Amino acid sequence: MTESITDRLNYYRDRVDKALLQHLPDTEHTGTTLEAAMQYATLNGGKRIRPVLVYATGKALGADPDVLDVPACAIEYMHAYSLVHDDLPSMDDDDLRRGNPTCHIKYGEATAILAGDALQALAFTTLAISLKDKLDPSVIINMMDELGRASGIEGMAAGQAIDLQAVGQTLNLEQLEAMHRCKTGALIKASVVLGATCAHVTDDALVANLRTYGDAIGLSFQIVDDILDVVGDTEILGKTQGADIALNKPTFPSIMGLDGARAHAHQQRDRALAALENYGVEFDELRDLASYIVSRSH
Repeated sequence: MTESITDRLNYYRDRVDKALLQHLPDTEHTGTTLEAAMQYATLNGGKRIRPVLVYATGKALGADPDVLDVPACAIEYMHAYSLVHDDLPSMDDDDLRRGNPTCHIKYGEATAILAGDALQALAFTTLAISLKDKLDPSVIINMMDELGRASGIEGMAAGQAIDLQAVGQTLNLEQLEAMHRCKTGALIKASVVLGATCAHVTDDALVANLRTYGDAIGLSFQIVDDILDVVGDTEILGKTQGADIALNKPTFPSIMGLDGARAHAHQQRDRALAALENYGVEFDELRDLASYIVSRSH
């Protein structure tokens, strides 16, 4: 019997959750609440799409699952850090994340900022230390570079800065996509590339196609997020429904309408699938993930 995409998602989520615990500091390391806040931010549920992409890409290319655990953890620490900081009063000012109080609501703003800082650092040290006996140093450096570029001025940080500056403004589709290619898409694309890097891929055409795949599903993921912010339910979403509207942020539904946004999400899914059309059944999990992302309800 063939496993469903839900079964595979659950397997990968369970695997990365166990691996995440191995790198997080114990709660008594500093004698403060910092470690508890780090654990809360990281282990407080979540779809784990980015680690899943690391695993699914690596599996398609024959990478060692034990090696894949490391970038899967690193990418999730980086994602967790970004959520903690995005939720802060000076940023998106959210009180709810994954159905629970946000990190700064539970532990205070100062501790939440430090928890995000520490998680970002942990992402890089996890790659540097945990892979040193498993991969060539040059490969590890390339992975750290990929993660850094996706997280900083070429990725998430830039996207968040553009997002904050765009509040109350009207963006066209090209501008909105450029923002979200940084804010959301860069880390999603990096997840795919890190999985491929663990498999020592040297085929430039394959890497380019994987980047196209990652870019397309990154956009489709954000489009669906924007749609759910309009039509979703807070209890199901795990975060406040209508938050983007309340902040007067430009979104895909606000400039395309709901039907237009849904069609655009499916166009991006089709672009992702087209990037993989010349590859075999070993890439079927990535194909299934592209479809899952546009059909999700949270």
